[in-house]
Amino acid sequence: MKWSQKTDVGKVRSGNEDSMCACPDIGLFAVADGMGGHKAGEIASSTALTYLEENLRDALKTSPDVGVTLQRIMQEANYRIYRLSSEYAEYKGMGTTVTAGLIIDKDLYLVHIGDSRAYLLRGDTITQLTDDHSLVAEMLRYGGITEEQAANHPQKNVLTRAMGTAPTIKFDFYQIKLQARDKILFCTDGLINHLKPEEIKLVVQSQPVLDNCLEELLKIALERGGLDNIAMVLVEIE
Repeated sequence: MKWSQKTDVGKVRSGNEDSMCACPDIGLFAVADGMGGHKAGEIASSTALTYLEENLRDALKTSPDVGVTLQRIMQEANYRIYRLSSEYAEYKGMGTTVTAGLIIDKDLYLVHIGDSRAYLLRGDTITQLTDDHSLVAEMLRYGGITEEQAANHPQKNVLTRAMGTAPTIKFDFYQIKLQARDKILFCTDGLINHLKPEEIKLVVQSQPVLDNCLEELLKIALERGGLDNIAMVLVEIE
């Protein structure tokens, strides 16, 4: 498998609260978008992915059920963030999105919370694998607003679920069968807010080198304002 990763603070924010990880030795790839007060979002997102990376590797050696193990480690990471938020005033109210994929052979085990996303690019199609856990996304799903209204809604960043906000939390879990030449893009909303899925697909199709794909996606997002931090991990199945 091939992979590339890139993050950028954007053109508005002073700090980067996005985190990402790529551990090809175990097939783990993830992005996280933190929220909270001064530096708390950065702590939340980095804590989530660091805990996942440090504990999943050993857990997979002893557990036969990959999906159960991935979700258990995520719940433990959630409790770690919740405890930090509860015990330290400077971290009060912090949380993070997480979209994490574990690729073993041709199976993708995907765990998700928040409004970061995973996309599957296969042939001439791009498919959003995750559902956004946001107020605007729920309004859109239930027909309360149109896609055009959702794109510019003043509450588009209000999350309905995030990691670290409660002792236990509900994650979405998916298992997807992959094919050779599939590409999976994990990204935070700093990218999504500036590029539509079809635009992402066209960039990825036009650039055979994964590093160049992410460079071009970042360039476009920054040209369109770069209003938020951006984190991306792109994986190609061989």
